[in-house]
Amino acid sequence: MNKDTMIIKCAIIDDEPLAAGLLKSYAIRTPFLNLIGTYSSALEAMKHLRDNPVQLLFLDIQMPELSGIEFAKIVPQNTKVIFTTAFQQYALESYKVSALDYLMKPISYDDFLKAANKALEWFSASQNQAATIRDRYMFVKSDYKLVRVSLDEILCIEGIKDYSRFYLEDGRRIMSLMSVRRIDDYLPHPEFLRTHRSWIVHMPKATLIDKLRVVFGDIYVPISDSYKEDVQNFFDQHTLL
Repeated sequence: MNKDTMIIKCAIIDDEPLAAGLLKSYAIRTPFLNLIGTYSSALEAMKHLRDNPVQLLFLDIQMPELSGIEFAKIVPQNTKVIFTTAFQQYALESYKVSALDYLMKPISYDDFLKAANKALEWFSASQNQAATIRDRYMFVKSDYKLVRVSLDEILCIEGIKDYSRFYLEDGRRIMSLMSVRRIDDYLPHPEFLRTHRSWIVHMPKATLIDKLRVVFGDIYVPISDSYKEDVQNFFDQHTLL
């Protein structure tokens, strides 16, 4: 199923009837959303969603008994959350629980639709990633063509503005009109890791680390502070002490 035909099962959890009603009207208007239910508390939602799980929650934060932040920590990992709140101070906490978006009330349909589309992109990428991991190859757009690239042939990928350059084991270099960030969504982790905002490395292919760089022949891939911990953890697990 591709993005154009994908339907996302969702639910709304909000203890404010007016806010919940507005979000319900937005969900009904959005063709790729299938609204399963609207609940006035996280505890009420838990009773129903256990037997009828959803993929996406539009979740208020300040609610009695169990807050949206607390509830987001216990929902299944494959259930994504978009927070809907009148309080800006929870934005940092929302990203710690991997929320897809954080909408401030009053919420316009335009903002709701942008957040819903972000969820659609995420689920589409997740579905495509599953196929890529299973089959161990992907097709990338290059010069108006689709070029098949085997995951096992990739050494590293360099981001150049809106383009990416694939460096392959046989010496080929393929330019593709896809961003590194978008490609990263399709690749298995930690087999492939970002080492820099502009670079992805196929970690099992790395043969030399020198001065915070991964070296593939004449290719020098930087390791930036933002990604150093993940990269270091990978090498620590494969280093003899």
